[in-house]
Amino acid sequence: MRQLECAPRQRYGRAMLIVAALYHFTRFSDPAALKAPLARCACTNGVRGTLLLAPEGINGTIAGTRAGIEAVLAHIRALPGCAALEWKESTAETMPFGRMKVRLKREIVTMGQPEVDPVAAVGRYVEARDWNALIAAPDVAVIDTRNDYEVEIGSFAGAIDPGTRSFRDFPGWWRENRDRFAGKRIAMFCTGGIRCEKSTNFLLGEGVPEVFHLKGGILKYLEEVPETDSLWRGECFVFDKRVSLGHGLRQGRHALCHACRRPLAPEDRARPEYEEGVSCHRCADDYSEADRSRFRTRQRQAERGECFGEPRD
Repeated sequence: MRQLECAPRQRYGRAMLIVAALYHFTRFSDPAALKAPLARCACTNGVRGTLLLAPEGINGTIAGTRAGIEAVLAHIRALPGCAALEWKESTAETMPFGRMKVRLKREIVTMGQPEVDPVAAVGRYVEARDWNALIAAPDVAVIDTRNDYEVEIGSFAGAIDPGTRSFRDFPGWWRENRDRFAGKRIAMFCTGGIRCEKSTNFLLGEGVPEVFHLKGGILKYLEEVPETDSLWRGECFVFDKRVSLGHGLRQGRHALCHACRRPLAPEDRARPEYEEGVSCHRCADDYSEADRSRFRTRQRQAERGECFGEPRD
């Protein structure tokens, strides 16, 4: 589906930029009609990022000045069924996105299960302050619903990693492994909460009687729970130039390989296979010299102001 983009023109001062991660499940009868006005609002207010519109709602991350973010959030809250919109805020010293994109999608997070409907029912929300007690209970199985490259750099102590490469792989993984969790209560988490809205509805539909999920996701936990009390280990992958966040939502130490799009720690970037924007030790043998030449051209464009940040399922 065709996307609407606004080229970067806004210049930002030294003030800290606000990054707002948001989603809201609601029923849009005509998402296409919402696209252009939303993009105009964002571009007029100097906001960049990516917003996805689908019949099931809206999802995305945007960044800009406080006034710009508030203008866009006000526009979104005025959309049908979005008055109760919630979002998570963090900050960035430099703009983490190159453009503003508004895209039309079939789903705002792709699970590929048409019967899943978070508007109808989801698991029980657990506040960040109560999460540690829940996941420490012996009858609770804690499942990380994110993808393998996200789990690789951080997760909750003792959480189960399904090893999925895409969120659409989660239903198949659950059906193959459900017998492992007989008699267990299930606690699930993801970056900001959106994948848990769908995965908890899916598990309820699969007959799991007690399903919980972390309200506001990892981002809310890292914001609210002191590091001294935290059960989080590592950093949290985010879908923008910051790449990872730690406790207090401080920018982490990871960068992104723009060939295979996996996060890289400083020691990974010190390896001989690493070339910025071109390859890392995981993908150095996966591409031809023609591919690498194309990646080098892309990297030069990125250095002139392009951005690789893009939501993925």
